[in-house]
Amino acid sequence: MNSPRIEGKLPSFTEINDEKEVPWIPVKSQRNADGTESHVWEKWVAFSEDPMYLALFARWDPGMIVRKHGHYSPHVLTVLKGEFTCGTRLCGPGTHIELPLGADFGPFVAGEEGVELYEVMMGDPRSWSDDPQALEKVLSEKDVTQLPDPQIELPAGLEDLRKVFLKASGQSSDPK
Repeated sequence: MNSPRIEGKLPSFTEINDEKEVPWIPVKSQRNADGTESHVWEKWVAFSEDPMYLALFARWDPGMIVRKHGHYSPHVLTVLKGEFTCGTRLCGPGTHIELPLGADFGPFVAGEEGVELYEVMMGDPRSWSDDPQALEKVLSEKDVTQLPDPQIELPAGLEDLRKVFLKASGQSSDPK
């Protein structure tokens, strides 16, 4: 068998603790029952256009709620610290979730200490959702209001699809 080596190709290294190299960016926001805000924060450590994939570290504030969703590619994640529920399953440190293309999971609720994750989407990383009622139920139970999604810039001309889910649930995608 021939080697797949490509001359000149080298590994890429990223320091997660270097805020200048890779900053934490907010990607999801909510207003909690007590008036405070919570967010999902991500560090995109590798976002390749060819082949397309996204590797990231995520940090969810305590109580953060994320809708039931799938991705346009296989997706894997590992809980590094803290915990969240995925549907009815409690997931703590060391939990690994494999989400095949075509499957969905959630909704998610971060625990009292929040949760930290490492995630990889092996293809188009954007998400889809066809069950807005699952999110509405959890938001209502927790007296949480989903806020407009913070602006993000996706490479390769990818359109940000998050506004589609807010519209489906009757909410605006425009920041106030």
